[in-house]
Amino acid sequence: MQLSAKVSDPKTVNERQKDSKIYVEIVKQLRLMIERDGLKPGDKLPSERELSERLIVGRSSVREALRALELLGLIETRRGEGTFIRDFKGNQLVQLLSTFVLQDEKAKKDVIETKHLIEMDCLILALYHADDQRIDRFKAWAETADFTDDEFFYKITEMAENHLFQRIWSILNDYYHSLITHKAEFIREDYLDIIVNLISRDEQGLKNAYCKLRKLSKV
Repeated sequence: MQLSAKVSDPKTVNERQKDSKIYVEIVKQLRLMIERDGLKPGDKLPSERELSERLIVGRSSVREALRALELLGLIETRRGEGTFIRDFKGNQLVQLLSTFVLQDEKAKKDVIETKHLIEMDCLILALYHADDQRIDRFKAWAETADFTDDEFFYKITEMAENHLFQRIWSILNDYYHSLITHKAEFIREDYLDIIVNLISRDEQGLKNAYCKLRKLSKV
């Protein structure tokens, strides 16, 4: 018996593509609106009707976009109260994605290797961009504060003055923590050695100090 192939209606496909574009655009506009209005975790979003009017789209499209953002843990709906922005650091998006994306060992190694490369690049950028006063303040903080590895390298990404690197590092760092269950022990002197080489503007010494901290082969 010959089975006839089911042919999709071109109009239906086009409509789905159009709906998809509307959905993506709504998500983009919502993000821009949150930034423009200065909304923070815990703040309430406008109602579906208000969002529909502001974004000039149908309420059903707004509802779908909000539902997707809620599934990702970026917003939450409280019955009788409205929709609120959640703390981004508290959502499970990275863990959810890593369940699917980082199943093979090669992908896991790539995350760790790329994180190390970006940290090294940020150190080199900080060496050339940060002035002496800023590095001295950083040194004073590192000598007295009870800091974590994440806090140390977040400050490094700030001194690198490259926002793209900073955002990529933050994402990779979240992935890294979803992969690594054990907590590595670091010695304060190893971090201070990095800062000493920043102060002396010694690029090779800086690379060596970083490799010592991360227990990598010297470059």
